[in-house]
Amino acid sequence: MRIAMIGTGYVGLVSGVCFSEFGFDVTCVDIDADKIARLNAKEVPIYEPGLDALIERNLAAGRLAFTTAFDEAVAAADVVFVAVGTPSRRGDGEADLTYVYEAARQIARVMREGTVVVIKSTVVVGTCRKVAEILRAERPGVDFSVASNPEFLREGSAIEDFMRPDRVVVGAEDERAEATLRRLYQPLYLRETPILVSTLENAELTKYAANAFLALKITFINEIADLCEKVGADVQKVASGIGLDNRIGGKFLHAGPGYGGSCFPKDTSALAATGQRHGAPLRLVETTIAVNEARKRDMAERVLAALGPDPEGKSVGIFGIAFKPNTDDVRDAPSLVIVPALQARGVRVVLHDPEARAQAEPLLPGAEWRDNPYDVADGIDVLAVVTEWNLYRGLSLTQIAGRMQGNTVIDMRNIWREEDVARAGLVYRGIGKGAASKRSDPLQTVSN
Repeated sequence: MRIAMIGTGYVGLVSGVCFSEFGFDVTCVDIDADKIARLNAKEVPIYEPGLDALIERNLAAGRLAFTTAFDEAVAAADVVFVAVGTPSRRGDGEADLTYVYEAARQIARVMREGTVVVIKSTVVVGTCRKVAEILRAERPGVDFSVASNPEFLREGSAIEDFMRPDRVVVGAEDERAEATLRRLYQPLYLRETPILVSTLENAELTKYAANAFLALKITFINEIADLCEKVGADVQKVASGIGLDNRIGGKFLHAGPGYGGSCFPKDTSALAATGQRHGAPLRLVETTIAVNEARKRDMAERVLAALGPDPEGKSVGIFGIAFKPNTDDVRDAPSLVIVPALQARGVRVVLHDPEARAQAEPLLPGAEWRDNPYDVADGIDVLAVVTEWNLYRGLSLTQIAGRMQGNTVIDMRNIWREEDVARAGLVYRGIGKGAASKRSDPLQTVSN
């Protein structure tokens, strides 16, 4: 089976490469000639662990190709995936479907009889039916199928998520579309991966509902963290206590500076806008969005408070700029709110991130960068951990303390233990750590 993957952004590139690893012939298409040239030269435009090795292996095996030749790739394909961007539309938060609909028009020109067009982009309810209308209008009389196959890939672990997913969601309403998607995911049968087949609308909404629920879960534990600080509790112990309930689960219960990235911000906005448009407002989602944005500003205020009443002229070092570890993605990252807020008060800001500098540097003018994390500590008044890269967990706190001018560490990800920081002579300020919590015994899991 021959696949054409339209779009070599994060979703399209990872999905196309992984399908080729499954043994299918995949051609990834993009209008960006420079990106295609780099990919053919085995230069990966994003940081995703393990992706470079898969690209090299499948290029060598002849199962994977990168091209700008849209017509040729689509005309030869049995299945055409649309994996173009759906950014938030300015003004109303709706998903901008311009690229999806334009891809549909271009596909219609050259698709052959029996082509299955699969929407992998994150799209609002009703998009797949609109795509079918476009295909039908552009090529009347040509037989085709339309399916929805939303992605659930976490940046930093996308290959594992594709190869070992919790489930595969398919929206398909004819036998050919369903059979095609089942065949594409057949390599997962040995792992007994559930394949959920339903209507187009159900598949489209499942993606948004899943991301909104996870964003809500993050926001919930962040608000609990604020309460912990007021009442003398420890949010990590509370999260453990509720996470052991299998109705809740422990994932996404890690307090921090708020969510960011390419999915949660735009998907929650799009879902909230969809609810408003259909007269079914999603108040929990709307509140989640507002609380998360306020969370990022609050983190900046915490750093400013640590600098004292007159922060101008003082300096802050920041560990981690990407919105999460194991990616170079800085879209809607908390750091993009925190750093400018500090600079606006006259604070000198020194940054380190093991992968995100190239993406972030143009967005943070005036900030200083260091290649070595220890160098960030030189002469600074406050050190803040914003992204929990494993690299930072093993740093020598004594060495950091010896290079700082001040003595305050604001650990927004709770990667260090307070006693270890104190032993190095530093003052520790974590997230959700009430002053009285240190007097309490940690929750223990007891087995009989």
